[in-house]
Amino acid sequence: MAFLDEARWQGKIFDGRWRAGGAGETKVVEPATGGTLGSVGVADVGDLADAVAAAVDGQRRWASLPHTERAAVLRRAGALWEQHADEIETWLMRESGSLRAKAQLETHIAAQECYQSAALPAHPLGEVIPSEAPRWSYSKRVPAGVVGVISPFNFPLVLAIRSVAPALALGNAVVLKPDPRTAVSGGVTLARVFEEAGLPEGVLSVLPGGAEVGGALVDEPRVPVISFTGSTAAGRAVGAAASRRLKKVHLELGGNSAIIVLEDADLEATASAGAAGSFLHQGQVCMTTGRHLVHESRYDEYVAKLAAKADALPVGDPMTGQVALGPIIDRNQLDRIHALVTASVEAGARLAAGGTHEGLFYRPTVLADVPTTAPAYAHEVFGPVAPVVPFSTVAEAVALAADSEYGLSLGIFTRDVGKGLELAEAVPTGIAHVNDQTVGDEPNIPFGGFGASGNGTRFGGLAHNIDAFTETRWITARRDVAGYPF
Repeated sequence: MAFLDEARWQGKIFDGRWRAGGAGETKVVEPATGGTLGSVGVADVGDLADAVAAAVDGQRRWASLPHTERAAVLRRAGALWEQHADEIETWLMRESGSLRAKAQLETHIAAQECYQSAALPAHPLGEVIPSEAPRWSYSKRVPAGVVGVISPFNFPLVLAIRSVAPALALGNAVVLKPDPRTAVSGGVTLARVFEEAGLPEGVLSVLPGGAEVGGALVDEPRVPVISFTGSTAAGRAVGAAASRRLKKVHLELGGNSAIIVLEDADLEATASAGAAGSFLHQGQVCMTTGRHLVHESRYDEYVAKLAAKADALPVGDPMTGQVALGPIIDRNQLDRIHALVTASVEAGARLAAGGTHEGLFYRPTVLADVPTTAPAYAHEVFGPVAPVVPFSTVAEAVALAADSEYGLSLGIFTRDVGKGLELAEAVPTGIAHVNDQTVGDEPNIPFGGFGASGNGTRFGGLAHNIDAFTETRWITARRDVAGYPF
């Protein structure tokens, strides 16, 4: 029997058991073909309330288990991602339009997130603090309680598991609301893995649903922590709503990341890296290279090389051919991408490659001579579009790179690594790479952005995950009762 046997989850939600959702079902659609792959249950606000109640109860029992038992569940989960990788990757390819290599990256990271998180239960979670008074004084990290996770469609597995795994490992319960467009890859797979790994019932719920379910999760007083990954506009609304409840809220939002190509860069290798940064997963990545800033002496050559690479990249169904780009997730997203490209050409940009589509397959697009006010340069496109702009001095490159409300990632290409590191210090971003493009993540690194890219939170590594998903208590003890002049 298949690990993701549809008879188990078809048309259902998960709250420790598989059952019908209060809002019925929704189709699982394959973007490449428009075909229906099945259906998932859709939760309503009543389902959310039930799941939270179960989570509150389950969390206490889960947190009270010996740390070795919680760690063992996470290790088993890591092994299950590896054991069933092929099956899960096929769902990622069909449901989200991923290439095989991108799907393999997601299952690999999912396994590593669980293995990394398995170290958290045994990690020291406090410190002894000196005190003026004659007493023992120490701090202690404790589970936050119930963590609400709202995850997007683009990297549906990675962007769910990076919060779910450490939150569970630290003794929390989790209510996960995946994007309904990728509810199998980003929801059902997690439910099945942790179900098989032995997670107690009620500790993880997976509730695909609409905006009203996400809003109710953010507003739910029994959920003190919200982890949201998505657009900046939606993140602002989530942050505002969470702040009214005085919640801890982690916002990983959009980006319009730049690469800086200095005049001494290896242009062939840099154009290849730049193409990867802009066209990976059809540009549907928050870290996508959205702006190519190139020294004026190498500008024309770079544009020509990047456009040639774009023209040579095959676009199509990842399940039926060896392609470099798959489909855009849906028609609304494709129409938005094309509108930004069209408006930018009307604003004076030159279409050096792409700019066309068949169905949901959008050609990798290179825009040259782009005014910095053009929509595809000034805004996050979330599509396979590479605007290229020249600069004359390093100071101008720094100013261009920093001239954005976003501050997620940065790439710098130069043969002088020292100069590259100096430039990295000059541009305010959460992530910077010398001689690499802007897209990259590992489970043990502190991931996050500045400005409109997030609220300064970080995921990844023991310290940052502990910070994200626990609260701190101060505890003291005296041998005798203290004396007071009352």
